Amino acid sequence: MGHKERSSDFLTFDNHRRCVFVYRLLIAEDEPKLRRIVKDYFEKRDFQVQGAADGMEALALLKEQDFDIVLLDVMMPSLDGFAVCRAIRREKDTPVIFLTARVSEEDQLRGFQEKADDYITKPFSLPVLHAKIRALLERKDGSLCGRKLQSSGITVDLDAREVTVDGELVSMAPKVYDLLVYLMNNRGRILTREQILDHVWGQDVFCYDRAVDTTIKKLRHALGNRAGRIRTIVKVGYKFQEGDNES
Repeated sequence: MGHKERSSDFLTFDNHRRCVFVYRLLIAEDEPKLRRIVKDYFEKRDFQVQGAADGMEALALLKEQDFDIVLLDVMMPSLDGFAVCRAIRREKDTPVIFLTARVSEEDQLRGFQEKADDYITKPFSLPVLHAKIRALLERKDGSLCGRKLQSSGITVDLDAREVTVDGELVSMAPKVYDLLVYLMNNRGRILTREQILDHVWGQDVFCYDRAVDTTIKKLRHALGNRAGRIRTIVKVGYKFQEGDNES
């Protein structure tokens, strides 16, 4: 089956058209247009972005996976941003920034009382938001350099674009490497072939679903004894699974 990249999907590419997501961002915002604008902007700047249309959806996503930073609107249906922030703080120390039209001092104070890291009123500057997020992440991680993805026996150095398996440096073709990064960034999630094509093969690329299967075979070969981390979901796609029950 032929596949055409959707022009609405934006990714970050290096000079060789290779895609790497680094940080995970969740934006909870009930306005679809603003959600899309923020998503597009940050996906072009090394972020993997998920959107939620209301507070309940945001909490469901936070339960399913970890995020590096959360952007919250205050006025959302089903559960407002203050309640979502309060729920996050009961479980995690994930940085939280409010993005809201509520500009009163009382609302801003309440946001900080809920232990938000910042409170930004609409309209806002995307470059300034990006700078604030980078500063928060730098303080949290100590540095924006040296980012690695790790699973027992597998380490991916995102800056050097190097992979080690059981302590040995492994050579991978660029697309095989990109596929491993995407799978590890979404570990535990079932990814369809279409999703993998969308996020690994780049913008405006026409290719066949079989390209995914062929590249998966190459990835498994490169991973050697850890090949079993890449699980086949029959008639659906693939997922990266933690654990040492490789086959």
